[in-house]
Amino acid sequence: MIYPDNFEIKIGFSQVRDMLSELCLSPLGRHFVKRMQFLTRHDLVQKLLQQTDEFKQLLESDAEIPLQHYYDVTAYLDRATLEGSYLDVSAFFEIKMSLRTIRGSLTFISGTEEGKFEALKALGANVAVERSLIAALDKVVDDAGLVRDDATPELQRLKRELIHQQGILRKQIQSIIKHAKSQGWTPGDAEPTIRGGRLVIPVIAEHKRRLKGLIHDESNTGQTVFIEPESIFELNNDIKDLENAYHRELIRILIGLTNTLRGHVPELRKAYQYLGLLDFIRAKAAFARRVEGTIPTLLKYPHISWKEAFHPLLYLSHKQLGRPTVPMNLQLNRDQRILLISGPNAGGKSVSLKTVGLLQYMLQCGMLISAADGSEAGIFQDIFIDIGDEQSIENDLSTYSSHLTNMKKFVTVADKNSLVLIDEFGTGTEPVLGGAIAEAVLQNLNESKVFGVITTHYTNLKNFAERTPGIVNGAMRYDHKNLQPLYQLEIGKPGSSFAIEIARKIGLPKHIVDKASSLVGKDKIRYDRLLEELESEKMELENKLREVATQERKLKASVKDYTDLKNFLDESKQDIMREAKGKAKLLLKDANQKIEATIQQIKQSQAEKEQTKQARQELETFATEVRKEEPRPAYKRVAAGTLKEGDNVALIGQDSVGQIVGIKGKTAEVMFGGMKTIVKVDNLERVEGQVATKKKAKAETGFARGMNITQRMADFTSTLDIRGEYAEDALTKVMNFTDEAIMLGMPEIKIIHGRGNGILRQIVRDYLYSVREVASLSSEAEERGGDGATLAVLK
Repeated sequence: MIYPDNFEIKIGFSQVRDMLSELCLSPLGRHFVKRMQFLTRHDLVQKLLQQTDEFKQLLESDAEIPLQHYYDVTAYLDRATLEGSYLDVSAFFEIKMSLRTIRGSLTFISGTEEGKFEALKALGANVAVERSLIAALDKVVDDAGLVRDDATPELQRLKRELIHQQGILRKQIQSIIKHAKSQGWTPGDAEPTIRGGRLVIPVIAEHKRRLKGLIHDESNTGQTVFIEPESIFELNNDIKDLENAYHRELIRILIGLTNTLRGHVPELRKAYQYLGLLDFIRAKAAFARRVEGTIPTLLKYPHISWKEAFHPLLYLSHKQLGRPTVPMNLQLNRDQRILLISGPNAGGKSVSLKTVGLLQYMLQCGMLISAADGSEAGIFQDIFIDIGDEQSIENDLSTYSSHLTNMKKFVTVADKNSLVLIDEFGTGTEPVLGGAIAEAVLQNLNESKVFGVITTHYTNLKNFAERTPGIVNGAMRYDHKNLQPLYQLEIGKPGSSFAIEIARKIGLPKHIVDKASSLVGKDKIRYDRLLEELESEKMELENKLREVATQERKLKASVKDYTDLKNFLDESKQDIMREAKGKAKLLLKDANQKIEATIQQIKQSQAEKEQTKQARQELETFATEVRKEEPRPAYKRVAAGTLKEGDNVALIGQDSVGQIVGIKGKTAEVMFGGMKTIVKVDNLERVEGQVATKKKAKAETGFARGMNITQRMADFTSTLDIRGEYAEDALTKVMNFTDEAIMLGMPEIKIIHGRGNGILRQIVRDYLYSVREVASLSSEAEERGGDGATLAVLK
């Protein structure tokens, strides 16, 4: 049951229905849009959702499914069932082209990968379009909607003769008009024309007796008459006879083709119902793409567990204006069935309520809902709503009486399978009495195990929800410092209306505000102030958590850089040790060989003085060469002074030399070889002179190769400054910068756009919101620029 009758108008579904109609390609699809209704069968809703989701996948994959010639030929099929009737050429053209679309769609969907698009395959399981029927239609009508000249031999003969006779007629008429022009009987620009199906020439009225023939017509002014020359009477007659014969042959062909079609009408009706359903499903899939609709896990019992859900119409409106839409997370289950939302006016309470009603109604009409993947939804048997001014002049009911009438309906009909939506619960009458009645109704609904979303300002209802199982408080968050709603639904605590605070901050005279505070009482003021302080503390905590998360990401990145550098140094050390040991072994081998050769030489010379002296001299020369050290790098260490970007530096006590690529406070980013690392400035000393670079080894280690591959990542700076840029140039730089960061796997980027009038900030954030690889956006910490810079966390 859906209550009241104008439910669709109240929640905005009538607008959704209109959008679907516009997305349809034919009246066939629009017919199904009109018939769309709220369903309560789980299996049927599941099937419709599956069909829409599968077609959405086809659209997103740019599959070449036929999307043209969705003609509604129902009237033609009705006429074809009448004996003796026949369809015209344009009707057969639409039937032929739409049957091709049906056959093409069936072929495409049935030919997809096994196990995919099963719901769409089942939709066309009993639909068939015989190829012979399309061939018969194609034999008579071409793809331009014209009759083929060779449809039958007789039609072809008549067409050929008709063309031949028309050629002779044109030659004769041109000869006649040429002579008439030379005599001045016709205007100089006169050309043959048609009157009454006969070829005639225009003649000046005063010369009409000079040209023998039949006058068929005259101009509006009477200055020109149209004469069929006597010499072409017979030719015109012959052409007319051929045209009549051609028409009779065409009628005979169309009658035969209609008779052929008549035998296929029953199966064709089924085929065109399939085409209409396909158009309808395509429209639902196209709408789902517009509003980022997804298919939730569908349960058989009442249940709502939506992640990042938002109002689809509000989303489309904000998208046009370039504004983000704040999503909400919602849980309604058997333990937490009724959500009581409170908060300030214009804070988004009614929008949240309408979002629940619209999405649930869309879901049970077979439409995908605008919620994130992983959402769950159930089936409700009824949806009731009480929203807006329902004053009825006809029934002599006030607004509050109308609300009470609705409440009577809810408490007498709603049960555990019902969803009740009530906006501004209890208003319209004296607050104390209205609040008491509202609390009694709420208690009754809760005892009936009803599911619901209710908005209110009444404190007694918030207190009742706080102490009653099955009901949970919810608050629309509000920035009380700037008097701006945040449009965020927070479940678990009540919200404040901030009425006194808003009145004070907008400048209402102090004595009036103080008087109002005293009238309300200290308890109420204290209650609102506690809620206000709680909101402030929550916002402050969230800001600190964001800062901590940012610092944690930076710390993880630094740890990763340190680990990579350590691994690189460890591997380099092992390689150097292996190389040194190898050289030592070779050196030792050479030394042993040299010593043995010297001893052998001394023995062979029988210890002659000169020979022994020469051998020893050669051995000492070899020893000197071995002890010789490799030249050290040609640089010297100097006093550190003030280090700056671009300086060559070394770690104190180390020989490794690198270059400073950036300095932040007491730390510096230094590039040692191919690795960028962060070092305290106090641990660095500047070096001068030419910095020696090692030649590239013939066989690099795996890590070294990785360092070369990731050179771009090492050189990449995660901050982009676009202050002072034109919007178009800035957007181009942001797009290139973001693409490179995503390609290099950067965890976070920072774009400095300044505050100004906010145009650059809006452009940057609109673009980053559209990039799927961007996980979240936030402003920089206040001490580092605040909303003059945007931080983007990448997936």
